[in-house]
This record gives sequence, C-alpha cells and structure tokens, in this order.
Amino acid sequence: MPAGCRKAAGRYHTGIEPMHELTICESLFKMVEQEQQTRHFTKVCRVRLEIGRFSCLDPEALRYAFDILGRETMLEGAKLEIDQPPGDAICLDCGAAVAVDTRLSDCPACGGKRLRPTGGDQMRFIEMEVR
Repeated sequence: MPAGCRKAAGRYHTGIEPMHELTICESLFKMVEQEQQTRHFTKVCRVRLEIGRFSCLDPEALRYAFDILGRETMLEGAKLEIDQPPGDAICLDCGAAVAVDTRLSDCPACGGKRLRPTGGDQMRFIEMEVR
C-alpha cells in the first residue's frame, strides 16, 4: 500500500475525495464537443457560466478542473467566466422575497433569520466564444 494511503472498498484511498467540479467540467466539455460537431469550430476562446451562490460548486475548483481537462483540447487556453448571482429566498418572518449572498444571511427587509431558499443553486451554460 502506498505511504499515506488507507484501503477503502478494495482500492487505495488518499483521503482526498474526488471533486464533483471535475465531473461537472467533463459534462461541460461533452456539451462543447457536441456543439463542435454541429457548428464545426476549431477553438473555444471563452466559456461563460452562471453558478448560483447557493450551489455546492466551488468556482475556483471549477476553474482548476477546466484548466486541467482543457489541456491539449480545443478548450486549451479558453477563458472561463463565472457569474455568481445571489440566492433567492422567502423570509418566514415578514414574507418578503429577497436576494441574499449566503444561506446564512439575515433578511435584508426585516433582519429576520428564518429564510427559506427558493433559488440560487443553479448552474447554467450561458455562452461560448469560438473560432
């Protein structure tokens, strides 16, 4: 067994869990490849995503995965732009529909602490620039 590893489910485990950002990037790259077959471009210059602030995605980890997986592909050197709109919630104290930065934010209308998230966990492919 390699040093620093432990056996887990019949394989060696380093204690580092696989990033789901890597899986998200693999899916994103498949979407780009499908589009490339239709539009016949040779290079992707820029990709723009929208990732809600309530999503469980780490934008920096996503950028890292994008750079690693993009090597020696039509996405190598492409700029990844990530928009992070605030989350949406309903305040259970005053009933206001509000936009907040985190799930732990107070209601900006009344200061209440009981917010029910109603949006902001999305990830959307907005656009890409190709040549």
